[in-house]
Amino acid sequence: MESSGLYETYNLMESVLTVFSFQKSDALGSVISVDTATVTVRVENKTILKRFQVNRPVVLESSSPTVYLIGVVTRITRVANVPEMEDLKDDSNEPPLPESDLVRVTLIGSMFARDGSKRNVFKRTLDTVPDIDSCCYSLNKENLTAFMQAISTGSSDTPKLNLGNYTIDEQAVAHLNGNKFFQRHALIVGSTGSGKSWTTARILEQIQQLPQANAIVFDVHGEYGPLNAKGFQHLKIAGPSDIEAKTSLKSGVLHLPYWLLGHEGISSLLVDRKETTAPNQIAQVSKAVREAKEKYLGSIDEVDYVKYLTTDSPIPYRLAEVKESLEILNKETVEGARGGQVKGPYNGQFTRLLGRFDVKIEDRRLGFLFDPPDETMALGWLSSLVKQLLSGTNNQGNGTGGIKIVDFSEVPSAVLPLMVSLLANVIFTACQWMAIEKRHPVCLFCDEAHLYLPDRANTDSSDSLSVKIFERIAKEGRKFGVGLVVISQRPSEVNRTILSQCSNVVAMRLTNGDDQNVIKRLLPDNLGGFGELLPILDTGEALVVGDAILLPTRVRVAQPNCQPNSKTVNFWDEWAKQEAADEIDQAVRAWRIQSQSP
Repeated sequence: MESSGLYETYNLMESVLTVFSFQKSDALGSVISVDTATVTVRVENKTILKRFQVNRPVVLESSSPTVYLIGVVTRITRVANVPEMEDLKDDSNEPPLPESDLVRVTLIGSMFARDGSKRNVFKRTLDTVPDIDSCCYSLNKENLTAFMQAISTGSSDTPKLNLGNYTIDEQAVAHLNGNKFFQRHALIVGSTGSGKSWTTARILEQIQQLPQANAIVFDVHGEYGPLNAKGFQHLKIAGPSDIEAKTSLKSGVLHLPYWLLGHEGISSLLVDRKETTAPNQIAQVSKAVREAKEKYLGSIDEVDYVKYLTTDSPIPYRLAEVKESLEILNKETVEGARGGQVKGPYNGQFTRLLGRFDVKIEDRRLGFLFDPPDETMALGWLSSLVKQLLSGTNNQGNGTGGIKIVDFSEVPSAVLPLMVSLLANVIFTACQWMAIEKRHPVCLFCDEAHLYLPDRANTDSSDSLSVKIFERIAKEGRKFGVGLVVISQRPSEVNRTILSQCSNVVAMRLTNGDDQNVIKRLLPDNLGGFGELLPILDTGEALVVGDAILLPTRVRVAQPNCQPNSKTVNFWDEWAKQEAADEIDQAVRAWRIQSQSP
């Protein structure tokens, strides 16, 4: 601690690196152990020990005079100094053994004096390590301010995503690297009332300010309706009240006609895989759909597409023709070996399937799927749909904005996974087949992801198809310009493969042990201790870790200008009122018509 050579090195560092201003008295202790990214610091002065706090940053001298190392305190212990065995004496007059205060520090990055033309640049890299007896300093007062300003400024000149302010220094802005946040996918989690929707709205508002913003929000409960700035466009999946004249498309209403469903999608809707005849049903449905598509192309004189036609080709067809083909097979008779008519090979095998067919087609809640407007049956309609979904703000012909908030609140829960994945698949496939130089990146925000991306999906259900599509997006989306932000209050119920692809975590308060363990497994090994903060985070406060943030730490998320409809109801205050709002009649009416539209 008193070595003159040590402080000669310090003076050289001070002359080169000006972001910190340390005095000799600021040293908290000296390094006694170095192990890859973990350092042990011995503190001689018990008074100084009070300056150390778990999860707070500290600064260490490195083997290079132009670099400081930044670490986070992960453990503080007090141990007795045990002498060698031969020195032990049974002497009651022997003074008590001295104690040592040890602090374990996890290194998280380096502060460089110069990086190209920039000075005082923090990077998440460790090109050097501390020497034994190197000094450790606390970050407080003006040194903390200087460091946090360097963190907030960052080393990139690209526009940054402003999430809020660091909890350790509320004057320092917590910037995220927008490229890395969306390129490498992100996870936003938190218990009910922790500020999860607030955080999502904050991020969306930051995106909205960019001239070519492009994002799609799967809004399951209609929470994000109040986000009404210029860059937002609100769409909804057609409900029963929107299924009016089939010859008109209502503005802001999305229909997802059945012909967009591929082979697996239409099969999952119509075929019960538990039936012994399911394999035959699947094969014949696929054949009937292909024949109906071929007939449609012939009717509009587009025979060039026929040689490329598959069951999954996005070509319109008439569902009635598919049903007719199956009815013929179900009643078919053939000539027997001894003469006379006998049942055909598929006779009677489609009775239950045809029954389900009729039930689903007549269900008004599925009108957006089975009873779409006539315009959606035109070959060119798909181009207009994809253009609406994938165009950035400045390329939107109607000028309504590049952030599309799609309201799924009127979609029946039984088909919700299939419908969300259908829209996601349309977006991903269009990006996949687009020329590389023409791709405009888009991010999918999956709100309440546990509802349609379950961890244990039944392999015979539409949930399995939904998970399969999103797994592919999570694994391959980066290559095609499709980002993913998974939002959930129950991360333990979300598919693990999808979570493992999220390199950025924004974790609000989590009180459930299973949910906490999921997030802890996603954290880097050297930051595992941060997981202990999850149950004690304040409302609106998040633990942010990942490739997109320079300093993994607690962040107080800034309030969005427009808050989503997720505010917690004040039960006691509402009960204390003399009069209460009576909307029961309207609620019953909406229940009956399956729509909240007036």
